[in-house]
Amino acid sequence: MHAITPAEIHAPTTTFRRAAALLVGMALWSTVASATDILFIGNSFTYAAGSAVRTWRADSVNDLNAQGIGGMPALFKAFTQQAGLKYDVSLETQGGVGIDWHLENKLGVIGQRPWDMVVMHGYSTLDAKKPGDPATLVASTKQMAEFLAGRNPGVDVRLLATWTRADQTYEAKGAWFGKPIEAMGRDVRAGYDRAAAGAAPIVKGVIPVGDAWLRAMASGVADANPYDGIEAGKLDLWTYDHYHASSYGYYLEALVVFGAITGRDPRSLGENECAAFELGLSTAQAAALQQVAFDELASRGGVKSNPLKPTKAGAPMNCPRWR
Repeated sequence: MHAITPAEIHAPTTTFRRAAALLVGMALWSTVASATDILFIGNSFTYAAGSAVRTWRADSVNDLNAQGIGGMPALFKAFTQQAGLKYDVSLETQGGVGIDWHLENKLGVIGQRPWDMVVMHGYSTLDAKKPGDPATLVASTKQMAEFLAGRNPGVDVRLLATWTRADQTYEAKGAWFGKPIEAMGRDVRAGYDRAAAGAAPIVKGVIPVGDAWLRAMASGVADANPYDGIEAGKLDLWTYDHYHASSYGYYLEALVVFGAITGRDPRSLGENECAAFELGLSTAQAAALQQVAFDELASRGGVKSNPLKPTKAGAPMNCPRWR
């Protein structure tokens, strides 16, 4: 039998070198594969119509429709990167539609991957033709959830309950005219709760974005009626049409999604969070919205308190390039 010499031990053979290279390659593949593949399905409330968020950092996410959208998913990506988490973020969006439209027109696009997670929402009034009626949302949620589970039985699907609309509340033509601003928010949330229950266990829950908006108003962070002017020191979560969100509103939306999906305290991002800085939010505004997001999620047991404890003071900076 040939005895292995010390020289042979310190001079690996080609086989050993190939084996070592294979192990390195497997380790690199494992690192890439460890990223959570998440898809956002929605409309203008996802792609951030009416704000600078719409095209912000579009190169950091995968727009499956190639429309150059960054939107709320790009904010979510920025938050996860700053938190040291790995998410491969994709979006499939179309303005003015519900989940039923994506079922009819985009299953070929949506079905190209077995997604790990999917966040989706329907039309802002639950039904464009019958405001307040959740029947279409309930049915289409179940169908989409079953389709997604057919591609990946372990998929984690969440519904995003959208926000109340000032134009639907304060204008005479609005479906909730004459009712308090909270009324539409409560009706929308109830519709999403029904849809989630009807698609369980594939749908794991509802992300309380609309509830966070109402909390921001109730706590004095945001103004509840943009038609009579914005009270000093308060934020307008809506954009110019009093329908879609402003950068403040989309920032709050993304914070709630971040906390709900990752279980992280949104305050752990800190007042110097870079996306807020790039979008023109002050550190005080960023901190206030992070607090609202935390309070809403914590009230439902969604996150544990873990605010950022900076080791030293510093000014906010631009975000690095992510992909």
